Amino acid sequence: MTTTNPIDALLAEKGVLLADGATGTNLFAMGLEAGEAPELLNETAPDTISSLHQNFVDAGADIILTNSFGGTRHRLKLHHAQDRVHALNKRAAEIARAVADKAGRKVIVAGSVGPTGELLVPLGAMTYDEAVDAFAEQIEGLKEGGAEVAWIETMSAPDEIRAAAEAAIRVGLPYTYTGSFDTAGRTMMGLLPKDIHGVVDGLSEAPLGVGANCGVGASDILASLLDMTEAKPQATVIVKGNCGIPEFRGTEIHYSGTPELMADYVRLAVDAGAKIVGGCCGTSFQHLAAMRKALDAHKKSQRPTVAAIVERIGPMRNKVATENTAETSEARRERRRSRA
Repeated sequence: MTTTNPIDALLAEKGVLLADGATGTNLFAMGLEAGEAPELLNETAPDTISSLHQNFVDAGADIILTNSFGGTRHRLKLHHAQDRVHALNKRAAEIARAVADKAGRKVIVAGSVGPTGELLVPLGAMTYDEAVDAFAEQIEGLKEGGAEVAWIETMSAPDEIRAAAEAAIRVGLPYTYTGSFDTAGRTMMGLLPKDIHGVVDGLSEAPLGVGANCGVGASDILASLLDMTEAKPQATVIVKGNCGIPEFRGTEIHYSGTPELMADYVRLAVDAGAKIVGGCCGTSFQHLAAMRKALDAHKKSQRPTVAAIVERIGPMRNKVATENTAETSEARRERRRSRA
């Protein structure tokens, strides 16, 4: 089934698009309790979700993501809501759609589709066909509620990305997908940024965009972006990075990124070839407003190096972890030699 392409239409008008910021982080600030399912708020607190989207639109977002990240039956089962997949996802899209429709400009409603939390055969019990069915059930609700794109995100396993993409094609909704490169520069299941483009090769419909989201910090995702745009320079590449580096303060996670840092992240992302830039965990409405201002004022400049990214944004967590591991291994080898 041929689907429409709202992303290319808006890219033709604006050049680079700004996606929204964090859902979970901001909902916690708006009253969500630890352990609660954000998706249930679509029914119990729709005004809160509407406010979330409105604040991002007011900050300048061109794309808003529905409150449906954990909207598959597998994730909702943890909250005894597996029989409400269609209703909760439809409501998530309806709330976002209502906000977008009154924006006075084009705002794309993207249906957030996160991982199921299950491992596919042979590592786990879920078959590929079962994964496709689960994602299709979710995406049907999102489409009926008014989502224009299935926004497959925070993925680790190539097979799960492909299953979600196949589900979107079955439902008749165009799709994007992003991986989380949070394990020594790879996804948890070993996918490299440069290989993200080929994950859905052979499917009947190509993605509208591919890229990276979440991960560990802004510097790391920008390094992944360089690999992705080098591998396929003409692709529509998405980056939706965390707001700086997460750190624990007592029992709470805080993010180190300031509005100024996230503004510079946007400039570097554009220079590195991203066509859609947004924020993930920790990215507030204030951060996004600074990102909008930076995007509007920026003229694409020289492609940055990893060294330039680190100098401007801060150290790479994955790189530091790799170096620390290497140093530890060398120290261990030295101790073994001294005992020999």
